[in-house]
Amino acid sequence: MTRLIRSLSDTPAALTYPERGATLSGPLPTGYTHLHLTVPVGHGPAVFAAAGEAVTGWRMHRASGTRVRAGAPRAEPGVRVEVSAGPGPLRLRAPCEVIWARYEDRRTGFAYGTLDGHPECGEESFVVDLHDDGSVWFTVTAFSRPARWYSRLGGPVGPALQHAYARRLGRTLERLATD
Repeated sequence: MTRLIRSLSDTPAALTYPERGATLSGPLPTGYTHLHLTVPVGHGPAVFAAAGEAVTGWRMHRASGTRVRAGAPRAEPGVRVEVSAGPGPLRLRAPCEVIWARYEDRRTGFAYGTLDGHPECGEESFVVDLHDDGSVWFTVTAFSRPARWYSRLGGPVGPALQHAYARRLGRTLERLATD
């Protein structure tokens, strides 16, 4: 397994889209389906810290039912990540690279961009914010379009699945951060 994870980080691969970092700097580029979902996670600095760690340490993704193989224990720019779901030979693999990461007093999160072999083309960010009133919010922002024949064939199913997955991540993060 160590050899495989190392190969995720060491194998040269290019992003499959040119708008690197648009989930941080905005605006989201045209020609893609956009996703923006914000959900409450809880309240207080302890919840913010737990949520930030769960997001950037891959725990949120793993606890939501996906498999994560990452080249580092937490999100940092340049880290290669493969998120996958499904049974055995039908497992859908999504190779990505972390584009940006933020570890700030009131904001923690990262974005990854798609690499060759991903069923979609684009970028997705996962951010936890601590607001002035002490509330903690989780936001998923993404822009994507189909990159493979089977994702194009799915038509509107792909964006619907992405939105459902973002909602699932929000529910998972709330549970992880408040337990």
